[in-house]
Amino acid sequence: MVFPPGHRGDFPPVNTQKKFLAACYTIEGINSFTTVVYFNYLYFFFRDQFGFDNKHNLALAALIGLIYTLASWQAGKFAQRCGNFTALKIGFGVMAAGLAAGSQLHFVAGAIAVACVVNIGMCFTWPVLEALVSAGANPARAVGIYNITWAASNALAFFIGGMLYEKISHQIIFYVPLAFMLVQFALVFWLEKIHVAKTVPGTGEKFSASEGNSISSARAKNFQRLAWLANPFAYIAINTLIAVLPGIAAKFQLSTSLAGFVCSLWCFARVAAFVALWRWMAWHYKFRWLAGSFALLIGSFAVILLAPNLWVVLAAQVFFGVAIGLIYYSSLFYSMDASDTKSEHGGIHEAAIGAGNCIGPAVGAVSLQFLPQFQNSGAIAVSVLLLAGLGGLFWLRHPANR
Repeated sequence: MVFPPGHRGDFPPVNTQKKFLAACYTIEGINSFTTVVYFNYLYFFFRDQFGFDNKHNLALAALIGLIYTLASWQAGKFAQRCGNFTALKIGFGVMAAGLAAGSQLHFVAGAIAVACVVNIGMCFTWPVLEALVSAGANPARAVGIYNITWAASNALAFFIGGMLYEKISHQIIFYVPLAFMLVQFALVFWLEKIHVAKTVPGTGEKFSASEGNSISSARAKNFQRLAWLANPFAYIAINTLIAVLPGIAAKFQLSTSLAGFVCSLWCFARVAAFVALWRWMAWHYKFRWLAGSFALLIGSFAVILLAPNLWVVLAAQVFFGVAIGLIYYSSLFYSMDASDTKSEHGGIHEAAIGAGNCIGPAVGAVSLQFLPQFQNSGAIAVSVLLLAGLGGLFWLRHPANR
């Protein structure tokens, strides 16, 4: 099919835009739910099936994060070059194949290999979904709805995942995501079909918060770099927290179900933050909001891992979720607002997440390896690393360091 000049074949014509976006948000919500059920409770699976402790789970999380960093970066480039629908088919197909294999492999090396395969497949989905919902649209609105959709689905999966895992079967982390993955795979073909059946091109109109607020291109690019620095550190905290969740559950004598209920509070706080930031846009291109959320992240992270009282942990999760919300929102918004190659920049955004997912758990695992006599050495080491990231944020802010 031939598209008129200036029209990208991966993005819908005007008269199908709402229907197209609704389908994209549906796929995004399902993808968030399934990946959380698998990856968040994977560490409980490795604890229960193979006897993994905090150190082993942190090392596994670091490996997954390293692979995600490299694969997301390349997947974003692939999608920009070969097409978004092609990338989605590859992503969902690879994840489905990996989950099917994982349900049948019952030895540790096979389970780790499956986690890596599913992880690689996931890299072909998120950069594309970010690009599809934000292309030709107001980034502030599109990214806001996108964030609320995946975060709400994420919180729901985290909240009920422990109950599904404990009450039904440990294998639920494979079978539930696999069923939904096949649905997503079919939806991509349907989405592509209704898209290419239309011939009326989009308007090609571009919206930019940076233009609307008279933000210079240089300032917009600088905030993009600042957010790309901050977001990996947010995921250093997130992935460290998720990897040691079985340890937190043991510390407070929580069952897997109760751990899912209690330790998902920050996810719901993040949803609330996304809604507020979507409706209230005065934070755009304001350094104090980004830096303030980073400082709040550090304090709340340390409290969650070190506090001896469960009620204090619950309170800290609220602040943790709010801080995570603003940092993530900033990274994705500035990535989409200051770029034209959205799939590729979506890949960079996701690669930055992968870097955080790798570095934080790696630091925690190394600390526990060499300082096993200090129970909180991993938490303290990661907190120090986060403080270094905050210093780097202020350093990068100055023009001479850009």
